[in-house]
Amino acid sequence: MVTRRTIRSLALAGALTAVAGVAYALRWRRNPSPCPYSQRVWIDLPRPVISRSGLCELLEPQPGERLLELGPGTGYYTGTVAEAVEPTGEVHAVDVQRPMVADLRTRLRERGDDNVVPIHGDGRALPYPDDSFDAAYLVLVLGEIPDPERALAELERVLKPGGRLVVGESLPDPHFVTRETLRERAEEQGFQFENDVGTRGSYFARMTVPPSNGD
Repeated sequence: MVTRRTIRSLALAGALTAVAGVAYALRWRRNPSPCPYSQRVWIDLPRPVISRSGLCELLEPQPGERLLELGPGTGYYTGTVAEAVEPTGEVHAVDVQRPMVADLRTRLRERGDDNVVPIHGDGRALPYPDDSFDAAYLVLVLGEIPDPERALAELERVLKPGGRLVVGESLPDPHFVTRETLRERAEEQGFQFENDVGTRGSYFARMTVPPSNGD
């Protein structure tokens, strides 16, 4: 028999759990960091609004292009984009966590994807020369970087003139970046905002590097 005391205890326990969860999310938001490898199960869950097909529709990857993915994690989007640039294109997948890079490398090998280059690196100091890529994308990543402005500046640097950048964001990610904040930060780093798709709480946004003089 369930007593009133038991019900009150369960309710209190539930309330404390909720409060603890909110406190953890707020602390995580104040201290940007990537999703730990130990919690990678969460980044493999379906993403209905910021889907793989939705990313490709806005990014428009073309056969033969060289693309950059920042923060691929275990590769939720990587294989789909890599397939779109076949047979001669490639995707460089840069992640700051070595375990994520190793996991992605294993998954790619098992799937037979040979046009993806997993790289351990920091988005604030990308290991590439200027004008290295035709396009780049990052999903649920920008808010996890301690200096997002520096990361955007690096993306602008390694993209060719006219290069495309797609950023995906979605709640309830504690590091969620609003459209307005993203556009302001990106334009400060030299990007031209083009358009976005989705909802207020889950969207993809596309911007480009302005063509150089004479192009």
